[in-house]
Amino acid sequence: MKKSILILAFLGFIAFGFSQERKLPIDTTITTQHNATINGASFSYTATTGTQPVWDEMGKPIASLHYTYYTRNNIKNRANRPLLISFNGGPGSGSVWMHLAYTGPKVLKIDDEGFPVQPYGVKANPFSVLDVTDIVYVNPANTGYSRTIPETGKDVDRDKFFGINADIKYLAEWLNTFVTRNNRWRSPKYIVGESYGGTRVMGLSLALQNQQWMYLNGVIMVSPADYKVIRVGGPVSSALNLPYFTAAAWHHKALPPELQNKDLLEILPESEAYTINTLIPAIAKGGFISDAEKNKTAEKMAFYSGLKQEDILDHNLDVPTAFFWKNLLKDKGDFTVGRLDSRYTGIDKKAIGTRPDYNSELTSWLHSFTPAINYYLQEELNFKTDIKYNMFGPVRPWNNENDNTRDNLRQAMAQNPYLNVLVQSGYYDGATTYFNAKYTMWQVDPSGRMKDRFEFKGYRSGHMMYLRREDLQKANDDIRAFIKRTANTGKSAKY
Repeated sequence: MKKSILILAFLGFIAFGFSQERKLPIDTTITTQHNATINGASFSYTATTGTQPVWDEMGKPIASLHYTYYTRNNIKNRANRPLLISFNGGPGSGSVWMHLAYTGPKVLKIDDEGFPVQPYGVKANPFSVLDVTDIVYVNPANTGYSRTIPETGKDVDRDKFFGINADIKYLAEWLNTFVTRNNRWRSPKYIVGESYGGTRVMGLSLALQNQQWMYLNGVIMVSPADYKVIRVGGPVSSALNLPYFTAAAWHHKALPPELQNKDLLEILPESEAYTINTLIPAIAKGGFISDAEKNKTAEKMAFYSGLKQEDILDHNLDVPTAFFWKNLLKDKGDFTVGRLDSRYTGIDKKAIGTRPDYNSELTSWLHSFTPAINYYLQEELNFKTDIKYNMFGPVRPWNNENDNTRDNLRQAMAQNPYLNVLVQSGYYDGATTYFNAKYTMWQVDPSGRMKDRFEFKGYRSGHMMYLRREDLQKANDDIRAFIKRTANTGKSAKY
């Protein structure tokens, strides 16, 4: 009888053990020690990965955000050591992309152009900026391992998380706690955001300053998405795509010899000047443009894009980017080109159409990123959990209303003479194009009185320019130089 009771108890214990709820700890940290050789210097560093709560007004946890924080060891004066706070975009994207391919101490095992290589995994990043700054990678609610509390259902207050202004507000509060817990109030601080993260960090620059009293030294926007331009439509939004068309067509040798035989950086200024001075006014005339001007414009657009003049006329000069991705190489092998990085090519079911069947670049990236981040966090950083790492999390519908982030950045810069901005873009990015990024930079401060505090850097790759090894080095060097130039200047913050 005793033996039977013991067996039943044991089976009950097993059943209980395997039926526990799958939840992430609300507040926890795991710390590991590592070594790196970066930019020619060898040193040890600490990796802290864990979760930190988001609280409501009553002090009740309503979400738990997962983060990974790297600090260089043996720093005598941490107050002089910069802190880089890193976000990706989406909205709904985890921080995996820049964490495990750009600025962090480890990067994906990929080839020099960014294509997957098996077996999947990570390798040392000799170009990381960890030599000059500590770094924290933050996963907003429902991205990566981060989750709302409760995770699903009608009890989740979506208005507190899933919109431009909600996102900025709770992340600013969360960062205040993080900086306090880690004793980083005296450090020069930088925020970097990729894609939608560009909108996020523009808004955070003012929210941190005016709601948390946290003043920054720099905002870095990587392939930024500015919703004041993207998806808006109209002459400006449409015309700004042409220099990207020029770059992508040049890469695929689809331009006329007069352009193709020149270097990319020789021809882009031509395309940019035509866009600003001629194309925007032409498209603005709509149906009242003369036939002669319309045909002349279409001829020039074909010259700079590699598309057929008749296709451009069929679109009334307003050519969708999806049509370009589908049709640029239609007569050169029936390949499509990638959206986020047009160096990548794909194969569709039918040659005819107005958009590709799939994003050739994103499917390629997910090959290597997904196994790498799961392996790295669980096996190298020892963060053990059954929670799924959300490469793209459930955050929609997303509230894009009342987007004042561009002016938020202007106001933050005006109030804070220390605040500088670095914009980085890949020439072959067809989602958030490099010329869109330049245009956003030009529009932040219409007075032009702060333009000497902006920098733009372009790269011969796409949305994630750092996947190409040559640009991984160059882009990290640009961030390193930006931080060195703007941190601890010893100058008074005054005009």
